[in-house]
Amino acid sequence: MRSIVTIIFNERQQLEYTVDVDSSPEAQARAVQWLEDTWTRLECEPLRHSGKVLILDKVLGVADSLGYSTFVQHEDHAQEFAQQIANALGRPAVNIDLPGLTVGF
Repeated sequence: MRSIVTIIFNERQQLEYTVDVDSSPEAQARAVQWLEDTWTRLECEPLRHSGKVLILDKVLGVADSLGYSTFVQHEDHAQEFAQQIANALGRPAVNIDLPGLTVGF
């Protein structure tokens, strides 16, 4: 399956990546672990006052921490992010809206 990962940074900055999804349970587990490790490495902060962090919160936090310039300047990081998000979520389309703080499918 192919997946289109779209990241909206603001009304003028939006990026889109098309990747192949590995839908095996092992690939999904590795992708979720990559997301957790990256969230920790980037020292992302919880979005909710309760401190509870959902997987979609981690997607938002990592995308925001990496930022538009990292995605544009480092295509390898951008592709890895898109690949890991697609594998973790297993959806044909993932829309990451940073201003709206939402992840849609």
